[in-house]
Amino acid sequence: MVVFTILDWIWIVIFLLLMIISGALFYRLGKRSESDFFLAGRGLPWWLPASSVYATHTATDTPMWVSGVIYKYGLRGIWYTFFSAWCAISAFVSARIFRRSLAYTQAEWQTLRFSGLGAELLRGWLAGWQVFMNMFILGWVGIAMGKVCHFLFNWPEWVGLVLFSSLCAIYVLAAGYWGVVMADFQQGIIALAVIVIVSLWGIVAAGGPQGIINKLDSIGELWRTNPFAFSGWSTGDFPLAWFITMMVIAVIGGVGMGTSIDWYAEAQRIQSARTVRDASYSIWAGTALVIARNSLWAVAILGFYVLYPGITSQASYELAWYRLGFEFLPAGMVGFFFAAIVAIHISTISTHLNLGALYATRDIYHHYINPRASEKRLVWVGRITTLILLLGSFMYGLMMEEITKWLIFALWIMAAGIWLPSILQVIWWRFNSWGYLSSWIANLGLSWLVVWVLPAFKVIPVLPDYQQFWLMMLLGALIYIPITFLTPPEDMEKLVKYYVMSRPVGWWEPVRREAEKRGLLKTRE
Repeated sequence: MVVFTILDWIWIVIFLLLMIISGALFYRLGKRSESDFFLAGRGLPWWLPASSVYATHTATDTPMWVSGVIYKYGLRGIWYTFFSAWCAISAFVSARIFRRSLAYTQAEWQTLRFSGLGAELLRGWLAGWQVFMNMFILGWVGIAMGKVCHFLFNWPEWVGLVLFSSLCAIYVLAAGYWGVVMADFQQGIIALAVIVIVSLWGIVAAGGPQGIINKLDSIGELWRTNPFAFSGWSTGDFPLAWFITMMVIAVIGGVGMGTSIDWYAEAQRIQSARTVRDASYSIWAGTALVIARNSLWAVAILGFYVLYPGITSQASYELAWYRLGFEFLPAGMVGFFFAAIVAIHISTISTHLNLGALYATRDIYHHYINPRASEKRLVWVGRITTLILLLGSFMYGLMMEEITKWLIFALWIMAAGIWLPSILQVIWWRFNSWGYLSSWIANLGLSWLVVWVLPAFKVIPVLPDYQQFWLMMLLGALIYIPITFLTPPEDMEKLVKYYVMSRPVGWWEPVRREAEKRGLLKTRE
């Protein structure tokens, strides 16, 4: 257990009061309409959603995940975190397309891009999937906080899981997205300051950059400082084929929508920005901060490695960055560090509570159940579904043991089969709703088969994660490509309307010609 002084507890109380007061201050704005409760009225300057992007992707599980891959792989592990670079590409491609559409959610966007029964099924499917997925994310972020509190206070893990997520829910229930984004701005500043302080403190404690290098050299682990220490083309724990896979995902993934589970939180920030330009800048700036943060964390974890080499338990070395703060910061600063951890935690919890409630309210209740609902009723439905998401997250959190294993599965494999279809829906007019829907359904079944079921029954060997990714893409393509060509293209009327509104990139020539023919676009010379 870590001993807290009175000053340490004062830091924590001040921060929690600040967050709760923030929710009370913006209660009046959040209750005005569905748009205010979920998108802050679509009027935010770029730097507010940018800070929210950064704060949301700085969660209690994030330093555990980064610690896990850096401790195990050395600086090579930084490439596991590079998937976030896809957002920098999306800022100037899919973010602009999505903002022009004015859809509240990715699920609603499906009914703008596609038509007929397929579009409606897609909207319902994605809405239900996002309600589940946000509970899942809330669960693993929450149990990460439970692990931290167990390390600090020897509390049962469920106490940390329930306590701080419940406190966060107070201002989310009160002010909705207004409370989320304004609290994220404060939390982002606090989190960034503490990440810099603790990481530099840990590096100094390990002997500074040169001291870390010398100690790694003395124990024969100098390879850990080389981010390009490939173990072969396809063999070992860091093959070149894996690195190429990550680069393909990071660069090309930004062209599509929904190529990562992060897209859905980003989509809400995109639509809350006041202009297309603000939306673009917000995603780019928030992503730049995330990548810089990961690099600083990585060096600090190398410092932890030379202080505590040879830890074999993943659950133990995932706490590396937290241990640097709690074991080396002076008395009085430990409470400030923990207050920042709470900030890191609730910034992500608040986002996914509000985001999951958005899908439940806008795409399920408002669209399918009560299309004539008043703005007041929609705000109340948003609050009720927020509470349901909170309770569901407790159940999922208690099911999770290792953060890194679940996170890699969710980020990589559960998105692998829909990675290319999510790009095709943006760049290719002929790709239809039935192809996209079949890719989702096939991927969910195939991912569990490839990762868990078939290896358990010795049908296939346990494959490296990059091989799982490409196998999932191949198996999925064998399903959704034939389905796309065996079913009719989308209604041209709908495609023309979508094209004129959103101006997508890629192969849209037949649709553009039709739009020019109708006088909706100028004919190219």
